[in-house]
Amino acid sequence: MAITTYGDISQRTAAWVATEMLDHAEPITVLNKFGQTKPVPKNKANSVKFRRPVPFTVSTTALTEGVTPSAKQMAYEDVPANLAQYGDVCEITDHVADMAEDPVLSDAAQLAGEQAGETVEMVTYGILKAGTNVTYANGSARGDVNTAITLNKIRAVTRALKAQRGKPVTKMLDGSPNYQTKPIEGGYIAFGHTDLEADIRGLTGFTPVAQYGSRKPLCPEEVGSIEGVRFILTPLFEAFTDSGSATLNGMKTSGTKVDVYPMLFIAQGAYGLVPLKGSGAITPSVINPGTVSKSDPLGQRGYVGWKTYFVAVRLNEAWMMRLECGATNL
Repeated sequence: MAITTYGDISQRTAAWVATEMLDHAEPITVLNKFGQTKPVPKNKANSVKFRRPVPFTVSTTALTEGVTPSAKQMAYEDVPANLAQYGDVCEITDHVADMAEDPVLSDAAQLAGEQAGETVEMVTYGILKAGTNVTYANGSARGDVNTAITLNKIRAVTRALKAQRGKPVTKMLDGSPNYQTKPIEGGYIAFGHTDLEADIRGLTGFTPVAQYGSRKPLCPEEVGSIEGVRFILTPLFEAFTDSGSATLNGMKTSGTKVDVYPMLFIAQGAYGLVPLKGSGAITPSVINPGTVSKSDPLGQRGYVGWKTYFVAVRLNEAWMMRLECGATNL
């Protein structure tokens, strides 16, 4: 049997599998919702450029009567990035397909979608946490950290973002597999690990999601807000384990030093990405067990796989800041 582009499934079935994968990828991704997005059409290029206009300088010179001032020219800055391909394959034997009572194909598609979502999430996280704009809960280096997050440090971060004209985030990608944005109430977004939740909830002035009233949470991972900062926590954003101070000061540790947690604060347009959205975002591949080929003459093996193209890039270092802190050992 000839192997088509999608394996042993038709284009219609492939579209269903891809939708299933996207539906299961979406709930466990948060970073892809708030970056500047730029989908890349098929057969165009393996690179993408994020463009931003260069702001005009302030004009403080008074006009001369009857004299037209010199005209300015529009200028743009390009931030290039090269797409990379990611994917994986799961093998299913004919024995499993024949004997198992579970819906193997459906379950494999769901797991593949979750894997795809976590893959692009962690790629984005790795790029963002490598940003150069950083501050520490205490001290001047990661090795000094042995203090939990504080309200004063949050204020210092937002002050720095405002000084660099970082705008509050006012839009995000919709929660469906389709490519579209929706407006949200403005604010800076802080991403961190769930280990930080207890310390954040203990801050003076913290408002949990349950007390939002008419305000809607941005996503299920949002835990609350404080002074214009909305906190989104996920167990994916792991700490720099055993990399802080040897003086634990009541902080969580995985060894002999404090585990240091990076909390990422972002303003609008701080980073960009090719979103895991829309037609062609995930290409599924299914080869059913029983398919006889030269490499598998008895048709004993089948496969469920996925692949996608993705890239994320920091667009403005001054509009994001990494606050490194400890988490109180409970």
